[in-house]
Amino acid sequence: MIVALIDSGLGLLPTAARLRTLRPRLDLILLMDPDEAPWGPKPDAWVVGRVLAAVDRAVAAGAEVIVLPCNTASVTALAHVRAHLGAGVPVVGTVPAIKPAAAESERIAIWATAATTASSYQARLVEEFAAGRTVTPVACHGVADAIDRGDTDGVSAAIRAAAASTPEDVESVVLGCTHYPLVVDEILASLPAGTRLYDSAEAVARQTLRRIDELGGPDGGSGSVTVSLSGRAGDLPASALAHREGALLTNHRCGIIR
Repeated sequence: MIVALIDSGLGLLPTAARLRTLRPRLDLILLMDPDEAPWGPKPDAWVVGRVLAAVDRAVAAGAEVIVLPCNTASVTALAHVRAHLGAGVPVVGTVPAIKPAAAESERIAIWATAATTASSYQARLVEEFAAGRTVTPVACHGVADAIDRGDTDGVSAAIRAAAASTPEDVESVVLGCTHYPLVVDEILASLPAGTRLYDSAEAVARQTLRRIDELGGPDGGSGSVTVSLSGRAGDLPASALAHREGALLTNHRCGIIR
């Protein structure tokens, strides 16, 4: 079984690593777009076109399931991808973990990119799942970009700035960008002791496995990991290897996608 994950940068690593851990013999295609990252500030129509082009490359390479472990791609292009592929190819999107956080907490902060923080999409999720809770949106300027660059000083500075904008009495923080679990230890260290973190990678991985199981065919493979960088065959960038998720995936790399 071949599963393709699409993100502009390293935000696909947490979900891909969970899939590798839960079902090691899945073949994974990781499609990143370093030439045009980040996608968040781009016009919606541009993002849709870019995501659909990656989807077509993935399907041509044999992908049987498509995953968008990226909030920007999911918000902007998920419906378009499903319409483009039809019912024959399962497509799994990403939703920030506001619902589980609100089920257990009264005071919540949502750390996300500036674009997601300002989006009507996030506002609707808060209204639907966290009504009656105290919710503080925190625009985390530069965290995802610094992670993609491998700029550890930039990551630390951006996390400190986000923590300074987070109320001291917060009980839970929702990681509303799929890059952020890569630096979860540093985020936790920046927050008051006892703060709970919620991210979507585990839920997206398990939903992907449910969709695979619904297909009814063999879910095994060779356990390969294939990397596409803006449509070019490549390897995971050095910035990915600084994270345990990237290191886990490099243990199985092989294959080419064009």
